[in-house]
Amino acid sequence: MGIIQTFFEKLIGFDKIKAQAIAETVESIQVAKQAAAAADEATAAVKSAREAERLAKLTPKELATNNKEPWVSVLTTHVNKDNIRNGFFELDWNEFFVLELRAAGYIGASDEEIVDAWFKTLCSDVANEESVSMDRRGAGFINVNNLGNGKTEVS
Repeated sequence: MGIIQTFFEKLIGFDKIKAQAIAETVESIQVAKQAAAAADEATAAVKSAREAERLAKLTPKELATNNKEPWVSVLTTHVNKDNIRNGFFELDWNEFFVLELRAAGYIGASDEEIVDAWFKTLCSDVANEESVSMDRRGAGFINVNNLGNGKTEVS
């Protein structure tokens, strides 16, 4: 800028208008950055809320599977009305439970056989803790019925 132009801008007050415009531009940029940061935070909060809502709708099995955790549950217990010594449990599990059983040394040709071996051990351990001899029990037979979809009926 020339000396004359600078003198002229000062004379008519244009230098103050330019300085104010620059200050307002800097302030506008700062406000825009703050707004962008607030928008990013709001977007993250919405994503987090949606994920929390999705997780809240999951069943316990789905939640454990989502978290890659072992899960097993007794869905139902049935007792034979004609012979109280007979009945069955319906179990459900996820693949991570079977992996945990395999790591613990359980073997079988299918997931159902592995879970069945574990369940038999569990029942035997409970009986042993109660000093019940499993050798003299006439409880009938064990029938394993694959219901599909990770469910087995043991009767």
